[in-house]
Amino acid sequence: MTPRRPRLRETVVELEVPFRDVDMIGIVWHGHYFDYMEAARTALLRSCGLDRGDLIGPRFSFFVIETRCRHAFPLFYGDTVRVTAWLRDVKRRINIAYEIYNLTRDRRAARGHTILATTDPDRRLLLETPDEIQKRLLA
Repeated sequence: MTPRRPRLRETVVELEVPFRDVDMIGIVWHGHYFDYMEAARTALLRSCGLDRGDLIGPRFSFFVIETRCRHAFPLFYGDTVRVTAWLRDVKRRINIAYEIYNLTRDRRAARGHTILATTDPDRRLLLETPDEIQKRLLA
């Protein structure tokens, strides 16, 4: 069995599935999983001082260049959900992995990832994540 890589800067958020996120049969519409991942990504970046502030906004911006979600078990109205986010890589792009776990039903609901690119103030794509950002992510 291959050893699992450590989860860098692992961050966890918990939420309850609101009624507005479900379809007519009470199951969360698949697009809302990305909202849950975004909540965890925001908490992760905020914990690194990279939500907005001295670096993000005035000097650099992030934008999503890839996202994926692989569904394993549905989420239902009222379920309590744990969304875990962690860094996979930060050198060229910021690769954030996710696990969405249905605490109410004790089942993994989904896994996914998001890849962020960094741009300068003029929105020009940078080929590597700036050192200042890498240092905060890996601190």
